[in-house]
Amino acid sequence: MTYTSSTVRVPDVAAVPRHIAIIMDGNGRWATQRRLPRVAGHTRGVDAVRATVESCARRGVEYVTLFAFSSENWRRPTEEVSFLMRLFVTALEREIGKLHANGIRLRVVGDISMFDERIRALIQRAETKTARNTRLTLTIAANYGGRWDIMQATRKLAEQSVEEGQAVVVDEASFAQHLAMAYAPEPDLFIRTGGEQRISNFLLWQLAYTEFYFTDTYWPDFDADALGRAIESYGERERRFGRTSAQLAPQSQKVDTLSC
Repeated sequence: MTYTSSTVRVPDVAAVPRHIAIIMDGNGRWATQRRLPRVAGHTRGVDAVRATVESCARRGVEYVTLFAFSSENWRRPTEEVSFLMRLFVTALEREIGKLHANGIRLRVVGDISMFDERIRALIQRAETKTARNTRLTLTIAANYGGRWDIMQATRKLAEQSVEEGQAVVVDEASFAQHLAMAYAPEPDLFIRTGGEQRISNFLLWQLAYTEFYFTDTYWPDFDADALGRAIESYGERERRFGRTSAQLAPQSQKVDTLSC
């Protein structure tokens, strides 16, 4: 299934976001403040992932997308990158059984050709094992970049044109179906921890009408209460999608009347 872009059709809006996307920032600074090696923050960050996914599932969130490793993160010190790869392997081996038991589907998006054969095999095994789960879809963006996503979708359209021997119709619908996350609706809420206020090449196409929430909390300290504050902030937003507040008023009045 391919979802329609929010610039084409106004999506349904609910108090609880259907899709939450998160940049999990601040692991290294969390560790540095405690005079620990940076990798200790990454290890602790796995616990925050588990708690956040569990909390989202309880709240009825249907999709959670986590920016685990960007295409730019290869620029980090070699030792840290190597540790992150080992941590990815460990997390895949230890957490998949729990995700499956809780009805959570795992998807991994990004250019995984850069990873070694063991990681690619674990990803395939995990995706296959959880493929029929429907409670929540957890997407891990690994070696992912928003510009990479747009470029790979463009290449697929070009390849399709060559295969069919004629120019293909290029519009938002045909383009979106080639994006890495065509299976998910656009995020309703984007969260970035750690105090930075930028999207860092994450989901450039998909965040067009997403509500942003930035917090100074470092990712290892991001817990159910912190998630609750982010969702509460989201619930206070007026999502207009190009419309005016006056246009939304009749809908709000209708809801109030129905609730009486």
